[in-house]
Amino acid sequence: MEALFEKVFVKALRKHSGIKKQVENKVRMIMEQPLTLGEPLKGNLRGFYSCPVKKSFIIIYLYCRACRKKGDDTVVACSDCAERDDETIKFVLIGPHDEAYGI
Repeated sequence: MEALFEKVFVKALRKHSGIKKQVENKVRMIMEQPLTLGEPLKGNLRGFYSCPVKKSFIIIYLYCRACRKKGDDTVVACSDCAERDDETIKFVLIGPHDEAYGI
């Protein structure tokens, strides 16, 4: 399994460094079970998954295998989709619930 971290994810993690250990643990858990831990999103975020770190703090990510299988790759349209293996997880954003969904 390959993990990719978007620049905005890394920047937000620096901003919320107080929960860095919790985020690292949750990222490891997502890497082991991306579909079990995550909740599929709808609407503008179709193809993405969210997973809570704390009560109102979430990680938004994309699991390439699920995205392709559902046909969401045409909606998400990652610029590097063809270069990525099915077993790639892209960690897109992290933040408070209301901020994260305001992508």
